[in-house]
Amino acid sequence: MSQVKITVRPNGPYRVEDPNGVVEMVDAEGNHYDLTGKTAFSLCRCGASANRPFCDGTHKIAFQAPDSAIKPG
Repeated sequence: MSQVKITVRPNGPYRVEDPNGVVEMVDAEGNHYDLTGKTAFSLCRCGASANRPFCDGTHKIAFQAPDSAIKPG
C-alpha cells in the first residue's frame, strides 16, 4: 500500500502526492477542501498565490524559501 509523500521544493511549494487520492485537508477554521480523487497537488509557501492554499506558480517571480528544516538527530 502506497503512502502519502510530501516533497519540499526549493523556493517553491510543498508537493503532496497520494496515489490513493484520499488525503483530507482542513483549514484552521475547520473547513474541508474537496480533494476527491486528486493524486497530487501543490501547497503555496510564498503566500502570493491567488488560489491559496494551493500553488499557482506565483513564487517563480522572486520567492526565496528559508533554509531547509533541521534534520532530526
